[in-house]
Amino acid sequence: MANRLADSTSPYLLQHRDNPVDWWEWSPEAFAEARRRDVPVLLSVGYAACHWCHVMAHESFEDPATAAVINSHTVPIKVDREERPDVDAVYMHATQMMTGQGGWPMTAFLTPAGEPFYCGTYFPREPFTSLVRLTSKAWREQRADVLRQGNAVVAALAGPAAHQVGPPLTAALLDRAAATLARQYDPTNGGFGGAPKFPPSMVLEFLLRHAARSGDPQALRMVEHTCERMARGGIYDQLAGGFARYSVDPQWVVPHFEKMLYDNALLLRVYLHLWRATGSPAARRIAIETADFLIRDLCTPEGGFASALDADTEGVEGLTYVWTPDQLRDVLGEDDGTWAADLLEVTPAGTFEEGASTLRMLTDPTDLPRWLRIRDRLLESRRGRPQPACDDKVVAAWNGLAIAALAECGTLLDRPAYVRAAVAAADLLLGTHLVDGRLRRTSRGGVVGASAGVLEDYADVAEGLLALHQATGEARWLPAGGTLLDTVLEHFADGAGGLYDTADDAEALVHRPKDPTDNATPSGANAVVGALVTYSALTGSSRHRAAGEEALSQVALIMGEHPRFAGWAAAAGEALVAGPLQVAVVGESAELERAARMGISPGAVVVVGDPDAPGVPLLESRPLRDGRPAAYICRGFVCDAPVTTAQEVASALGGRPD
Repeated sequence: MANRLADSTSPYLLQHRDNPVDWWEWSPEAFAEARRRDVPVLLSVGYAACHWCHVMAHESFEDPATAAVINSHTVPIKVDREERPDVDAVYMHATQMMTGQGGWPMTAFLTPAGEPFYCGTYFPREPFTSLVRLTSKAWREQRADVLRQGNAVVAALAGPAAHQVGPPLTAALLDRAAATLARQYDPTNGGFGGAPKFPPSMVLEFLLRHAARSGDPQALRMVEHTCERMARGGIYDQLAGGFARYSVDPQWVVPHFEKMLYDNALLLRVYLHLWRATGSPAARRIAIETADFLIRDLCTPEGGFASALDADTEGVEGLTYVWTPDQLRDVLGEDDGTWAADLLEVTPAGTFEEGASTLRMLTDPTDLPRWLRIRDRLLESRRGRPQPACDDKVVAAWNGLAIAALAECGTLLDRPAYVRAAVAAADLLLGTHLVDGRLRRTSRGGVVGASAGVLEDYADVAEGLLALHQATGEARWLPAGGTLLDTVLEHFADGAGGLYDTADDAEALVHRPKDPTDNATPSGANAVVGALVTYSALTGSSRHRAAGEEALSQVALIMGEHPRFAGWAAAAGEALVAGPLQVAVVGESAELERAARMGISPGAVVVVGDPDAPGVPLLESRPLRDGRPAAYICRGFVCDAPVTTAQEVASALGGRPD
């Protein structure tokens, strides 16, 4: 019999609707039930594409005996971390404090008041069953100790009361951040750290901007090397495009096979900007293939973008993607199969499980037409295999990242279909997710969910709308983005320049989360800084710029000492140090527009249209020059004399000749 999750809009929760566990969704009613029964709460947090979440589900939550123990001793609550990042943030912080590590599934035992007293991640069935009994016994027989532990954890979550403001933003601080990254860099494999190795998309964006401002060749080399190693490795889908979540090894060979919308949106922008800075054909190809992957494989019927493709296929990770030499020859024949195996590093020993290999391309194909034919045949064959499930819920923040990436990619690469896809997603967000002037976090099948938008939703959607304003020249996107940012300043501010992750009128948790560090995605606070800086550049609003500078001060200490966790803030810092420049192109001139959009000055905003176009502040009082199209290059709405040649624009913005 289906449990309470049967009517959920979350694909992850729906995966558990037929469990014998008597799951509740996160709700006041669930905690009231724990108080009524006087039992602890078992909180289980995961997401639809999570491999170990599936393993724990199969081992424990689908097992009737284990479920009977859970139901008898706890009130079990299942949470989709992607729907409720606020809940996830609070209890993941507690898990990390208790265990020194985190991950999903997250398993936490709470008092009926929501205070965590024991936390962990994945547990095999037998120790997990014993753990449920032991925590229940502790609640019954050692109540005072449990409550004391829960109170101590909540107090620790709050952290020190003192407000810390970092050093002022300077070019020297950003230089120090880049130097720190250079010391932490993996010179052999690219990226940072060992296994598991995650694509450092936010840090790469910062390094690109830093190289553009400072001329630091080492910063650019780190981006080029990392992007090349990732694109040649197994973490990149050599047949269909798109990046997996991370590599289980330092060499990018074997991925954790889930493909997340946010990773691909962020990496699309990085490869696009790398191409803009260097002209790299490989970077351009990866940008196009990643954009195509987003539109082909993640676009929903309503025009939004789905959250992820699962790590598993029919319970087996990698089943869809890995190959043996024999499988290649079966599809391609002896000659092409052997050639493809050599090119794609598919060996009898294999790089994955049971002699299979992930596909890598460590060298370019010597015969490109042959490779393209082979790629298409392998992809067609792969489509006949079982396919990973798609988590088709639409997350506002991640769609905002995709909108920004596709709008910019479509404009820079002259691919209008990308811009149209961005517009469709933005229309869905504003038409479905915006309810009574406030954002909702998710939707599915065109039906909006109940979860309130968090800081990253407002920030990333605003950023996407501002990118659309620049890509299309349409006025409507600018006030829509500005309204979201005004909501942030009204409902998320802490009164001292910082920002909470949840609104002041959101559901109260045992701790109001406030994390300034980047993780899998840009932190909400860092994303807001970038959006505020962009909005102020497009409108001339000193209020929004000042708010961005104040918010940036909250993460300045992290940016200087631990830049791997503040890359998005550092990228916004580069924009502030550079101005950012504002470029208004008036009149129809493909050459001037192209030169403006190809500029690499950090954070530069570009708007193209007719003089005094309604609703476009940057075009106000910018006339044609002697009746000819012209480009105005400004800082703080104070402009140099208009220029009329692409070379003059490129010189001012640091763009390369195209």
